[in-house]
Amino acid sequence: MKLRLVKRRTFWCPTSLGTLCILLLLSVPVIWWWCRGESFLSLNRRLPAEVLVVEGWIGREGVRAAAKEFDQRGYQYVVAAGGPTTDRWDKDPSSYAEIAGRELIQLGVPEDRIIIAPARKTERQRTYESAVAVWRALQAKGVHPKALNFFTLGPHARRTQLVAAKVYGSGAEIGVVDWVRSADAAELWWQSSERAKDLIAETVGYFFEVVLNSGRSSNSPNLKNSQIN
Repeated sequence: MKLRLVKRRTFWCPTSLGTLCILLLLSVPVIWWWCRGESFLSLNRRLPAEVLVVEGWIGREGVRAAAKEFDQRGYQYVVAAGGPTTDRWDKDPSSYAEIAGRELIQLGVPEDRIIIAPARKTERQRTYESAVAVWRALQAKGVHPKALNFFTLGPHARRTQLVAAKVYGSGAEIGVVDWVRSADAAELWWQSSERAKDLIAETVGYFFEVVLNSGRSSNSPNLKNSQIN
């Protein structure tokens, strides 16, 4: 019996036309995302809600826009959310929630209508931990809204709505308001390095949330040892 180390196999490969068709099929979603990805992520789904949640990390301009939203839409409460600031030089850093709360007071929002919901840690899964912090702050206040609107930066909006809906489950409807920076209104995303970075980060974050739940084993805010986001 002869020892055979190799044998002949038929190998199929696409023709030039087949290769072109494959490339065209693969390029369609890329082209679509290039043209429509930012608008897809920038979900705007405002509900008739009792509570407005503003993510403090969007900055002073965003918080001012949220205060205007609060005044015009008849909300009962506004929740300032966010984790610790990123200033590593500060031994006792504030949270974005506290900064946003102070800004809302300066903008004339009644202090008794403001709820501060600082997230404990946000090195990982920031969006989830912020949503959990909002849930806990409302529970502690005895506020049980039927619907909430989250106010956040445009391309972050769809992920915010998705994560908050998971945290609240059937307990409340989750709406979202996508805020656009004034400097971004007149240009395309690829003309701004900041918007390009935002789109790339939010694209990865959104699909990671959809496909793998961002690595969380549970979305329940009731778990004492819930994973810190």
